Amino acid sequence: MAGVEDTGTVGRRPPAASAAERTRALEAIGTAAYVVDEEGHVIAVNTHAEQLLARPAAEFLGRDAHDLLHRDAHGHLLPRSRCSMRQAFHAGRTAQGDEDHFECGDGSLLPVSWLVTPYDLDGREAGTLVLVHDRRPPEADSRPQPAAQPMPELERLALLAETTTRLTSTLDVEETLRRLVALVVPRLADWAVVDLITERDEVWRTAVVHAEGESLVRHEDLQGPMPPVPEESPMPLSRALRGVASTLAGPQTYQREPDSGIAVEQRRLFETTGIRSAAIAPIRSTRAVLGALTLGRAKDPVDFTPADLPLIEDIARRAGLALDNARLYQRQRKVAETMQNHLLPQMPRVPGLQMTARYLPAPDASQVGGDWYDAFTLSDGATALAVGDVVGHDLEAAAGMAQLRNMLRAYAWSHKEPPSRIVTRLDEAVMHITDVTMATMIFARVDERDDGHWELSWTNAGHPPPLLITHDGLAHYLTDGHGILLGTGVTTARTDATTLLPPGSTLLLYTDGLIEAVGRSLDEGLQHLRRHAAALAHRPLASFTDQVLRRVRHAHNDDDVALLAVRAPTRT
Repeated sequence: MAGVEDTGTVGRRPPAASAAERTRALEAIGTAAYVVDEEGHVIAVNTHAEQLLARPAAEFLGRDAHDLLHRDAHGHLLPRSRCSMRQAFHAGRTAQGDEDHFECGDGSLLPVSWLVTPYDLDGREAGTLVLVHDRRPPEADSRPQPAAQPMPELERLALLAETTTRLTSTLDVEETLRRLVALVVPRLADWAVVDLITERDEVWRTAVVHAEGESLVRHEDLQGPMPPVPEESPMPLSRALRGVASTLAGPQTYQREPDSGIAVEQRRLFETTGIRSAAIAPIRSTRAVLGALTLGRAKDPVDFTPADLPLIEDIARRAGLALDNARLYQRQRKVAETMQNHLLPQMPRVPGLQMTARYLPAPDASQVGGDWYDAFTLSDGATALAVGDVVGHDLEAAAGMAQLRNMLRAYAWSHKEPPSRIVTRLDEAVMHITDVTMATMIFARVDERDDGHWELSWTNAGHPPPLLITHDGLAHYLTDGHGILLGTGVTTARTDATTLLPPGSTLLLYTDGLIEAVGRSLDEGLQHLRRHAAALAHRPLASFTDQVLRRVRHAHNDDDVALLAVRAPTRT
């Protein structure tokens, strides 16, 4: 990170899916299906499975699927050592079987075929999807049953289910494309090509990938900008990019005189890759056409047929929804980051003092929040320092932060008073003329004394204590001057504390997102910060700040972080 107001970007981890959301996803599968967790307990089931196995969802959820359902041909509980489904489940691989039996809720024994495949629950944990098909002839059972599907249909449904869960568990466009390509190559084709329409209505060939053994190889020489989409062209890619239809194509399709620049690029694609059979489908969202997916077969001796198009269309449609969500999120993040950058201040230049600051947004929020820092010169020549945290992690919290910071600047500039009195004035006003509900903060001033030493005076309104690290690596927290947070409505006297900043020492002001983490106590977080900050005492200030963030902030922390570091001059 470079520059005193640099901001970091942290990838967003999607929230864990609820049981209801998982069930809704299963309902889109046209056959009996359920999902088990890593221990084999059922966590979601669709109505097809409830009907087929004559059991309400309540009898499935939380139960071990093997114990509940798996039986031998005589209706006895199937030993786990003989259960091929159980073996595939523990191995975490896709498998199928067609000579097993499940016990229904009415005690009857049902011959079934099945397919199991790994199922990404929410990006945090893995599960397994189980698809079940009734093997009895239709006349053998008078109960309403889902329409009989052959095994290839089960595989198709498994692929669509995997596509949905894989693509919707990320909000990053590049990661969505990477997962899309990995789902279809080499399972459906040797080659996958993705053309996307940008927000400026330009076409960009974003991915050209083919399978080489067990690896996927990206061909960047075939990627890049594409010519405009012709309005009337009957060529397959042009039609797909207009959202008209999915189509089959081959090298012969583009051997005629090209009618557009896109046709020229497609001919080059077929000639370079050796694709001899291709299926091209539009990538649509609910709002617009986003691009086109081309699947190509070069080594596979089987050509695509019209019967393949519905599956490819389904995959492209799911990709479109995922890409649209990712684009909307990234657009929101860009707006939020721009707003945050304008809200965060520039560091003042103070002869003798070094200052740097960092802000990292909350990964699971709108990329802005209520954490903030500030540093500015006061009317009497002293330097004011502040760091704070307004309740919330959204644009409203960011707006409240801006109100609080601006009021603090006004009070501190116009009233030549100790920090405690300035914060008292701020607390008296915050509930009446701002949207801030509650906030914590530290407000401090740094003065150069006549003897050349630098003196820090501060007050603390319910905030984690500042950390002072000497040039020799001794670190201790400044716990004096502590008072209640802002916005409580409680009137109480605030106190000031004062200390000298030893030559070459580093003062660290930070928000709680730096030290808090799930499974770690606040004391453990403070000890973790002190240990690492002390070890970094000799680093240049910018490196010191970056390394503190990298080492101390927990990878899965869901809070934003503001950090302000000040270093006193070393005596000459």
